Amino acid sequence: MDKFIEQVNVLSKRVSDIKGNIATEEATKTSVIMPFFQTLGYDIFNPSEFTPEFTADVGLKKGEKVDYAIMHEGQPVILVEAKSISENLTKHDSQLFRYFGTTTAKFAILTNGVIYRFYTDLEEQNKMDTDPFFEFNLLNIKENQLQELYKFRKDSFDLDKIFDTASDLKYVNKAKEFLNQQWSNPTDDFVWYITGQIYEGKRTKHLLGKFEPIIKKTFKQFVNEMVNEKLNAALKTTNIENEEKETVEEPIIEPKELIVTTEEEIEGYSIVKVILHDVIDLNRVQYRDNKSYFNILLDNSIRKWIVRLGLSKSNKYIKFNDEDRTTVNIDSVTDILKHSDQIKKIAEKYI
Repeated sequence: MDKFIEQVNVLSKRVSDIKGNIATEEATKTSVIMPFFQTLGYDIFNPSEFTPEFTADVGLKKGEKVDYAIMHEGQPVILVEAKSISENLTKHDSQLFRYFGTTTAKFAILTNGVIYRFYTDLEEQNKMDTDPFFEFNLLNIKENQLQELYKFRKDSFDLDKIFDTASDLKYVNKAKEFLNQQWSNPTDDFVWYITGQIYEGKRTKHLLGKFEPIIKKTFKQFVNEMVNEKLNAALKTTNIENEEKETVEEPIIEPKELIVTTEEEIEGYSIVKVILHDVIDLNRVQYRDNKSYFNILLDNSIRKWIVRLGLSKSNKYIKFNDEDRTTVNIDSVTDILKHSDQIKKIAEKYI
C-alpha cells in the first residue's frame, strides 16, 4: 500500500507539472491516463489485458468503440471512456451509459486524466447508474480515496467485493453532500424534521422561519464542539508529553530575543498532530518556535518542516512546505483543519 501511495503521489506531481502542455485527447491518454492505469498494475501494452478501441456495438449502430476495456479471461470487466484534460466530464456520461449495457463489464470509468468517475449498476442491473459511486481527483488526493482506489489494482481486484462496497461508497458520498448542503443552507424539510424532534407545539411556516437560523447555528456548534473535544484531548496529551521532558540545560537568552510559545501555537501543533495521526508516527512530529513564526516539522529536522504558522493577533497564516511554498491567510487556528489533505500530502513525502 505504501509503495502504491508513493506511485500515485509521483504521478500526481507529474500531471500537475505537465497539464498546461496537454492540448488534445490523445495527448491526455498517452501522458496521463495510460500511466494512471499502469500505476494500478495493468500491462497497458498488452491488448489482451488492456484493450484500446474496444468494440461495443449499440443497438443498430455497429462498430461503436469505447476508448479502453480492461479484460479478464477474455471478457471486459471495466470500460474506460477518456476525454481531454480540459474537458468537463458532466456532458459525456451519456456516451458511456450507452456502451455499458452492451457488454459484460460491471464497472465503467469516465475520465479526463485528472478526475476519474467510477460507475456500476446499483439501481438497475445491466444499466449504468447516472451517478458515480466513487470519484478520484488525481490533483486533490484524499487518503480514504486512496484506499478505495487500491481495490482496483490488478493484483487486488475482486469484482464481487468491490460491487458489495460500491453501494456503501455511493450513499456515504451522497450523505456527505446532503449534510454539507444542510451545513451551509438547511432546507425547509430538514428544519421541519429537526423542529419536530425538539418542539412540542404546533409547527407552522412562521415557526420554521424562526427555527431555521437556530438549526443552522446548532449544526455548526455541534460539529465545532466535536472537533474541539478531539483537539483538547490532543492538547492535553501534548502538555503531558512536554511536562515529562527533562530539561538538560537551560540556555541563556537575552530578553529581546525571548521566544514565548503561546497556547494558540500549541493548539495549532495539536491540530496538525490530529490530522497526521493516521499518516505517520506522531513521535516524529515536533515543533520549533521562532520569533516570527511557529515551525512544525518531522524528526526535529528543519529540512523536514511541514507547515509554518503565523498566529499573531493582527495576521494569522499557514505556510506549506510544497513546491510553491504556498501561504494562506486564516481567521483562526482551527482553520488549519480545512487544509488537512495538503498537510497529509506534505508529510507523506518523508514517510
